[in-house]
Amino acid sequence: MIRGWYIGASGMNAQQNRLDAISNNLANVDTTGFKKDIPVSKSFSELLVRRTVADGIYKTSLGSNDVAPIIGTIGLGVETNELFTDFDQGSFKSTETNTDLALGGKGFFVVDTPDGERFTRNGNFLLGKEGILLTKDGYPVMGENGPIKVEDDKFFVNQDGMVINKENNEIADRIKLVRFENERYLKKQGNSLWNTNEIAGEYHIAEGNERPKVLQGYTETSNVNVVNEMVQMIEVNRAYEANQKTIQTEDDMMDTLWDKVVTVNL
Repeated sequence: MIRGWYIGASGMNAQQNRLDAISNNLANVDTTGFKKDIPVSKSFSELLVRRTVADGIYKTSLGSNDVAPIIGTIGLGVETNELFTDFDQGSFKSTETNTDLALGGKGFFVVDTPDGERFTRNGNFLLGKEGILLTKDGYPVMGENGPIKVEDDKFFVNQDGMVINKENNEIADRIKLVRFENERYLKKQGNSLWNTNEIAGEYHIAEGNERPKVLQGYTETSNVNVVNEMVQMIEVNRAYEANQKTIQTEDDMMDTLWDKVVTVNL
């Protein structure tokens, strides 16, 4: 019975983690370039349950043989294995603003932060006082030759990421778009930024077919489906209640057991 408490408690913890992820997804439904998180759970190893007299030896009882049957298996609970980020493409929203950029396909913009280079899908940029393209948090957007600098907001960006000044038709720079070998292991750092690690590996400049298309005057919306998230939230609440009732039932059974034992001993 004590095992039942732990199984129910582990289920409640797993559902709480799911609820946290769903809540965060819903909170960022309007965040440009946001990618939803999906919690992945794994079960603990199962326990093989045998009859008390089952020791693998034939038993003779009233002229019949007992082959030491196995009752079955019982799970030992569940835990959250990882928080998986779904990088599916979001839809495009037209803004008709030259500093807004969206990526069609997998890949990331590179921005320069005080902690080093970070990566984002949020192309809701603005033009700084010195003509440098910045994120909303004031981080410079990187080109292949450094921070992207233009004369004014009257510039053109083609699908390959070439930034062209309209006044003199000169190429200012090419937007630095990068890819990773294991993008699923990138870590979110808040403010629509990702950071790499040993598992995700070092980035490389996206070229050819793996290079995403750059769309000027558009932003990428989050890939969160509100209806699906609300349905999952209902599922989580019901699963949480079921695990809670399991613990309550186990507790009632334990109370009954102790009452019977005390009664017999008295």
